[in-house]
Amino acid sequence: MNTGIGRNTCSPRGAADFCLSCVLTSGLLIAAVVASFAYLEIDFGALFAADSAAAMARFAASFFPPDLAPDFLQKTAYGTLQTFAVAMIGTLLAALAGLLLALPASGRHGIAASRLSRFLLNLLRSVPELVWATLMVLAAGLGPFAGVLALALHTTGVLGRLFAEAIENAPQQPELSLRDAGSSGVTAFLYGTQPLIWPQCVAYGLYRLEMNIRMAAVLGFVGAGGLGQMLYYHLSIFQQAQAATVLIAMFVLVLAVDALSDRLRMRMARS
Repeated sequence: MNTGIGRNTCSPRGAADFCLSCVLTSGLLIAAVVASFAYLEIDFGALFAADSAAAMARFAASFFPPDLAPDFLQKTAYGTLQTFAVAMIGTLLAALAGLLLALPASGRHGIAASRLSRFLLNLLRSVPELVWATLMVLAAGLGPFAGVLALALHTTGVLGRLFAEAIENAPQQPELSLRDAGSSGVTAFLYGTQPLIWPQCVAYGLYRLEMNIRMAAVLGFVGAGGLGQMLYYHLSIFQQAQAATVLIAMFVLVLAVDALSDRLRMRMARS
């Protein structure tokens, strides 16, 4: 009976403490949002004024109709393929490098190797793709090769961390059983752990490919080739019709890759 009384008296106090922390956190978030608007000094009156709405409508109308000339469509198709190739190769290189770094990062080769590899993965993914692209353009020159390197470097940090967590969370019993049976470390990992983490790693890779398709289209703004470079060029010389065609190509490419990725994930889930 005393135990029940103790539990009854403690639960309202815990609920009160939890509510108090929620209120304090919400208050700090609201204060931060209000302070951000005050610091930026956004003029909402000018944004929603009639003149601003008319100017935005004229700007949006200048993109129509898009340029559908055969020569420009051929050029846009080439840029689309280049953007897809940049994202695909960058993601593939990142998956291979991320897997190699994930093995020591998961703690399989000692604490020193784990800390060093985790530091490298943190460093790679802490630098945004646009910053990597700017550095790679300076190092390797303008073109898609710089975009491939930028995506590969950043995505290696992301996939390496995800792969390492998948390896850490995988059950160790199958691999340990193979080791006890006399298998080598590599064989035990390939037949004991790799089949367990493979669907999850493929899902991570497909998700990053979808994101890299979008990012590859943006990297062209710093000279990394593809649709982004075409979009930047035509917008800079006020050719909105050509820019509209490039935007439509970006949209179609993203939809196609998303649909393909969804089908692959559904097939993997059924299998």
